[in-house]
Amino acid sequence: MASSSEEDFCCPVCHNVFKDPVLLACSHSFCRACLQIWWTGKPFRECPVCRTVSLSGDPPRNLALRNLCETFSLKRGQGGPAGSAGSAALCPLHSEKFKLFCLDHRQPVCVVCRDAKIHTDHKFRPIDEAAQDHREELQKALQPLRDQLKVFNQVHMNFNRTAKHIKVQSRCTERQIRGEFRKLHRFLEEEEEARMAALREEEEQKSRTMKEEMEALSREIAALSDTVRATEDELRAEDVSFLNNYKAAVERVQQRPLLEDPQLLSGALIDEAKHLGNLTFSIWSKMKDLVSYSPVVLDPNTAYPELTLSGDLTSVRHEKIQQLPENPERFAYWDSVLGSGFDSGTHSWAVEVGDNKDWELGVLAESVSRTGFAGSPVWSVDFSDVGYRAFSPIHKYTDLRVREKLQRIRVHLDWDGGKLTFSDPDMNTHIHTFTHTFTERLCPYLCTRNALPLKIMPVRVSVIVQS
Repeated sequence: MASSSEEDFCCPVCHNVFKDPVLLACSHSFCRACLQIWWTGKPFRECPVCRTVSLSGDPPRNLALRNLCETFSLKRGQGGPAGSAGSAALCPLHSEKFKLFCLDHRQPVCVVCRDAKIHTDHKFRPIDEAAQDHREELQKALQPLRDQLKVFNQVHMNFNRTAKHIKVQSRCTERQIRGEFRKLHRFLEEEEEARMAALREEEEQKSRTMKEEMEALSREIAALSDTVRATEDELRAEDVSFLNNYKAAVERVQQRPLLEDPQLLSGALIDEAKHLGNLTFSIWSKMKDLVSYSPVVLDPNTAYPELTLSGDLTSVRHEKIQQLPENPERFAYWDSVLGSGFDSGTHSWAVEVGDNKDWELGVLAESVSRTGFAGSPVWSVDFSDVGYRAFSPIHKYTDLRVREKLQRIRVHLDWDGGKLTFSDPDMNTHIHTFTHTFTERLCPYLCTRNALPLKIMPVRVSVIVQS
């Protein structure tokens, strides 16, 4: 630590005696190397002491301070303790100050060393010039590392954003999953209640019918029982009494003609087969009205930052830019989003374009560059101010003759047959067909620069029973 008498000769940054001091406009001085290191990576060239912004990146040398520091170092080297900082500035052979730099030996020398035999025919530079040249060389050699450090820091920041976005994606996806299951649970609960209500209604109706039949039969039994009991009483009476009451007894019996035997009721029992037969299949079949199937599902990880996808990943619209982490799959130059790709077979899907006035749709090679345009292989139909056009890597743009404004477009890809067809499903008319020998995996893609959505149309779900 320098004493108070030495502080005027010490750099505020390194706290050592000034080396090649420079002077800022705010009147503070620093070692040139210390100042350059202090400014590295900072947005403004501020004074390390007072924070005043310097307008010059190469401040002038403070020659007066340099001379004072050299004198101070020389005195300290002569009268100071051995091994002090000042002694390092003197030649150990001749006790002379280092003023030159030998370019051949690449070391500081004094004026006496310059004339020594060991330095014959060598080249020399003033010590301050050599130091400045070497500093510039080191700065130049250091720059690639600084650039790489900047890239690494940027990637690290993107990793942090990606880690946070993963959690956001997980929470959002969890809410979506729970929401879909709540719909299914609600449907199953309502279906269960409806079927339990139907069972209870049948039970009540058949129980009521059975009760009414039993009550009617009980009344008949009671009447018959009274007639039989009274007649049997007459039969057990004395002969004279029996004969006196015979006529009335016969009339009583004849007034109760024999009825048909009561029959057991058909269909009186609960129809278990109706309630339980193929129960799960019936519920599953009915669920087709609740669920939908999309032949193409859009991948949000490929979507341009200004595109917003619907919760079910079937529609896309152009909105404000979102703060999303950089990832290799995401488009950085096209307002586009991709669906899952195909490398064989026949595939078909329809897109509702509605009143969207700036869109493009078709298929795109999965290997397409996502960070810059490089003649990407795309086969598409688009609509903008210039009208309807078709695009392919070979023929580029082709104007299309479309009589009616398109609301929906069907895309039919025959990958193996090398055909891509666009048609109007509403009018059942052909729009355009590409023929090409496809060799790459192709992805459905949508591109929009409009707030109105492009939507993948759902496919009707049907249940087929095969024996």
